[in-house]
Amino acid sequence: MSALAQRRRPSFRLIWMLPAGVALLAGLDAGLLLLGLPAPINGSRLPEVHGMLLVLGFVGTLISLERATALRRWYGYAAPMFLGLGGLLLVVPAVPLIVAKSVLIAGAAAFVVLYIPLWRRQYDAALLTQLLGAGLALVGAILWLVPESMTFVLPWIIGFVVLTIAAERVELARITMGPRAGLWLLVHAWAMVAALVAGIVLPDAGAVLLGLVLISLTAWLVTHDVARRTVRSTGVTRYMAACILAGYVWLALAGVVLLLGSPDTQPQYDAVVHAVFLGYTFSMIMAHATTILPAVLGISLPYRRAFWIPAALLHAALIVRIFVGDAWGIPAGWKIGGVMGVIALMLFVLTALFSTIRGTRTRETHR
Repeated sequence: MSALAQRRRPSFRLIWMLPAGVALLAGLDAGLLLLGLPAPINGSRLPEVHGMLLVLGFVGTLISLERATALRRWYGYAAPMFLGLGGLLLVVPAVPLIVAKSVLIAGAAAFVVLYIPLWRRQYDAALLTQLLGAGLALVGAILWLVPESMTFVLPWIIGFVVLTIAAERVELARITMGPRAGLWLLVHAWAMVAALVAGIVLPDAGAVLLGLVLISLTAWLVTHDVARRTVRSTGVTRYMAACILAGYVWLALAGVVLLLGSPDTQPQYDAVVHAVFLGYTFSMIMAHATTILPAVLGISLPYRRAFWIPAALLHAALIVRIFVGDAWGIPAGWKIGGVMGVIALMLFVLTALFSTIRGTRTRETHR
């Protein structure tokens, strides 16, 4: 077998995606339960751990695995290992919840440590921003030890995903964003930290400040991101740009909703949560899946036009859920939009699997 063929074998890192996949499926199952709808698994505590399953169990494992791959040191994989294990333990009723939460804290702490040698390797503002984001994830995981604390945890994990993904966009589009992009990103990062700290004492003021930071950050990203131009292209380039720009729209909407104060009512909380974690975070994952996952996992994941279907369905689901369900107060819109969102994410996973299998078979045929 040629050296090229050997390099194209799936990486051992693919094993770390198994607990992340379980966390994703369990999180979607919990989402159906929270909607009051039938679900494949009727776990008693799944609704309670829904958010952290998706944010730390899935997204955290995915991002930390990508960062560990960049570090290329064995100890870097402690972060995806503990975050993935923590996600698995959250869905096992026999494991005390405090144990699962503690493992997630260990994973978040390892995630912070993972960024330190990366930053020392390259003193870069974007990497420092990601380090701050990992620190916010750690604070959120610690705060979650307190029962019924998800409202207090929410701003910190919002900061984690927003700063981490924004910093990766700066890394990928550094040339077009200009030499001062990292500095402006870091200014927004510290402003976000200040808003979160203020929110500990003054929740409404902290929420308003966080909303202003999100709006400002989104405006800056939209202005400088190359996606504004590449959306006029074709194929995978256009698909990626469309997903990125759509994600920015939802992030800005979350910022606007936060201007109303702390999201302590169900419609406001639901709108902020799903605008950030579905509209922004998963739209960005959809955008970058065909480029980042092959590099990290050593798999073939070619772009196919079918990827547009789950992406479009995801944003349609958010429109129904947030505008019909939350804004207009129509329960049916909330439920229909929620189901559409679950279908969109499952359809994306199936499309990615199909593309990977088809791409691998094609590669084997031409080997």
